[in-house]
Amino acid sequence: MDTQEIKSALGGGLLSFPVTPFDSEGAFAPDVYAEHIEWLSGYNASALFAAGGTGEMFSLRPDEIPGIVRAAKSASGNVPIVSGCGWGSAVAVDLAREIEKAGADGILLLPHYLIDAPQEGLYANVKAVCDATGLGVTVYNRDNCVLEADTLSRLADDCPNLIGFKDGTGDLALVRKITATLGDRLTYIGGMPTAELFAEAYLGAGFTTYSSAVFNFVPGLAQEFYKALRAEKRDVCGRILNEFFFPFMDIRARKPGYAVSAIKAGVRQQGFAVGKVRAPLTDLTGEEEEMLQDLIAQTKQAA
Repeated sequence: MDTQEIKSALGGGLLSFPVTPFDSEGAFAPDVYAEHIEWLSGYNASALFAAGGTGEMFSLRPDEIPGIVRAAKSASGNVPIVSGCGWGSAVAVDLAREIEKAGADGILLLPHYLIDAPQEGLYANVKAVCDATGLGVTVYNRDNCVLEADTLSRLADDCPNLIGFKDGTGDLALVRKITATLGDRLTYIGGMPTAELFAEAYLGAGFTTYSSAVFNFVPGLAQEFYKALRAEKRDVCGRILNEFFFPFMDIRARKPGYAVSAIKAGVRQQGFAVGKVRAPLTDLTGEEEEMLQDLIAQTKQAA
């Protein structure tokens, strides 16, 4: 895909981040990954993000990521694959080149490692990655990489392949200033954990879509909510929030990192042998697994 094609795909519908499966020894399990990607590809996602946040990019070795991208591409059919990229600038630049060689359709640039940085440093980091690849780049605005509107505007001017902005800050004043400043120059993606909880507010701020983590294990429900949101069926959105997303949020909030761990648990409960999360995350307890299993069962009954 060229940069405009992937930009359109990212803004054209629901997005998701498949989990990265590990075997009993903790190594990447490509066959399980392909099986899960094939299943998800039947539910009309506009793009899937390999090795993203829900895919535990922060716990992967950089040399694992190209293989994950290739596995996703071979299993996804016509669904575009965007790859996570990050760490420090030097590693991110090298990784962006390897991701492009592996056949990804785009890059999601996650926050750099550890340290806070001034806007000029954030600009330099994003520009270095954009300059290193011909792929369309989406920047993930969260944690220690929060770009201000004028910095993002400079990057859009200087980097033709910067195509997207994904927000995980929840700062609606900031994101509305960004959408008002840059207009249709970028595609805007909601990226809060369990993004459905914030989707209505982000839609009002000028975003067209978001990445749904729960799409990993209840893709039909995730699409039902997204379609209701875009059709402004607030009663349907409210029902699904009350029946599924608020109870899921209660499970997710029990421990740090459960925004990922609970998703992987849900995928396991749908029959995919995706294994455990890698440290520093921890898996749900047995009691919490049962709570999630009951919630999924109730969702199936409602459907």
